[in-house]
Amino acid sequence: MIGWYVHHQGRGHLHRAAAVAVQLDVPVTGLSSLPDPGAPFAGWVPLADDAGHPVEEVTAGGALHWAPRGHDGMRERMARLAAWVDEARPAAVVVDVSVEVSVFLRLMGVPVVVTAMPGDRTDAPHTTGYTVADRVLAFWPQDVLDPPWLARLGDRVVHVGAVSRFDGRTPAEPAPGTAVLLAGSGGNVVTEADVAALRAVTPGLTWTVLGGPGEWSDDPWPVLSAADVVVTHAGQNALAEVAAARRPAVVVAQERPFREQHRSTDALHRSGIAVGLPRWPDASAWPRLLEQARALGGEGWSRWSPGDAAVRAAREIAAVART
Repeated sequence: MIGWYVHHQGRGHLHRAAAVAVQLDVPVTGLSSLPDPGAPFAGWVPLADDAGHPVEEVTAGGALHWAPRGHDGMRERMARLAAWVDEARPAAVVVDVSVEVSVFLRLMGVPVVVTAMPGDRTDAPHTTGYTVADRVLAFWPQDVLDPPWLARLGDRVVHVGAVSRFDGRTPAEPAPGTAVLLAGSGGNVVTEADVAALRAVTPGLTWTVLGGPGEWSDDPWPVLSAADVVVTHAGQNALAEVAAARRPAVVVAQERPFREQHRSTDALHRSGIAVGLPRWPDASAWPRLLEQARALGGEGWSRWSPGDAAVRAAREIAAVART
């Protein structure tokens, strides 16, 4: 048995876990405050969250990110994890992502695989979380993004490339004159006014807006893979899906802790994979930016997303589980 802790923010952590779980030849149990998604997980352990509870002294003196003192939800969450470990005796647990869960599981003697996050992760809690890990999986290519703080961990770090639920899926027929805006669900700054201005300065394009001020789609692949050009935020899941589709893209960083999206966007821009921006631009800039993206094309995304990253990740997790 392998466990997989799935962070509740956005959809990307769950999508990645499911894509890799399919490639493992042992049962995978999900551990999360998210609702049970069913297959491909063999089981799902619901964890308490922190809604509606007073919060105080959350960092334990700066050693952790989220360990509120006297918190019923935190106590229930860790007690449930401990009970599951005692019952299931997992061969390993993947943590995507939580420093506190990584450290807690390792204290129980469980081998831990931690997923790396881009950004400036040099603070004490992140350093501790990565230090206790048996393996650290970076879901991006080392030749495009290689932060020095991660390199210091040596051969425990493995860059597998981006994982998408759409890897290997046949793209839809091209739809000339179409464009897609991926605004995301993990918190965004794209407004209805931004979208209206974007449409106004690109009259030759028909836009589909997914997430944010638009609609949510459980399967964006048909419109995404057929689009002439894509505008997306720089969340890991969004980048993986655009990369799987090999579409020309403008990537706009959104504010996240530790400059996560900005570091990814900078790397993509420097490498020539996509047009990267640190913030949403003035409307007048969009025609030029979209033309720059078309000129780059979409094949550069093969560097970011090799197509077999889920297999590579599963191989590393299985190796830790056999140790």
